[in-house]
Amino acid sequence: MQKQDKIVSMFDNIAPTYDKANRIMSMGVDKSWRKKACDLAFKYSKKHHYDKIVDVACGTGDMMDYWQKQASSLDIEIDRIIGVDPSVGMLGVAKEKFPHFSYHTAQATEIPIDDSTCDILSITYGIRNVVHRKEALIEFNRVLKPNGLVVILEFMKNEKTSLFGNIRDIYMHKVLPKIGGFISKNLEAYEYLPNSIEGFSTVSNMQNELKDTGFDIIYTKSFSMDISTLIIARKK
Repeated sequence: MQKQDKIVSMFDNIAPTYDKANRIMSMGVDKSWRKKACDLAFKYSKKHHYDKIVDVACGTGDMMDYWQKQASSLDIEIDRIIGVDPSVGMLGVAKEKFPHFSYHTAQATEIPIDDSTCDILSITYGIRNVVHRKEALIEFNRVLKPNGLVVILEFMKNEKTSLFGNIRDIYMHKVLPKIGGFISKNLEAYEYLPNSIEGFSTVSNMQNELKDTGFDIIYTKSFSMDISTLIIARKK
């Protein structure tokens, strides 16, 4: 089984308990990060009507719900919100929670959406699970309209050591896997999380990859002791 297939299978396995484990492990702070991402994207795109917002690696659909809620709070209209994910298990949960959204079972490198039709594309805590990342970023650029935005929320690899960084690493490597493993009964899946972060990109490398695939960086900020990083980039 190829690496990407193994990752998808892992998410299929933990899908039933994913939301519960995620809320406990993040202590709910991911909610503020997601809201911030949506609000800033709307601010930078300066529109009051959107044809299409696509959430890649949408998982159980939470980010799609935030797009809708934050748009409503700002009196913004969105015609369609579409979730894309290769995990049938995760999409099954999403469809139960949010049946009014549209969904596609697909990889980030093969998004079944026409060229230049998407206003905003988001991927939250999913880009590090994409094995062929450059191909995915090129695909994001393809589906976005000119000046469309890509919004990335992710756990990035620390570029330098610090007290807060060390505290984060202890939590990620020692505490989080035990909590997630206990809730899901799948310790291996939650040991994958800290390992995937260590094997992932730094913030500066992620920015460079975006630039190399046709994007201009317009916003970057790390939150909560650099646990989570938000990058917003515009299609050239």
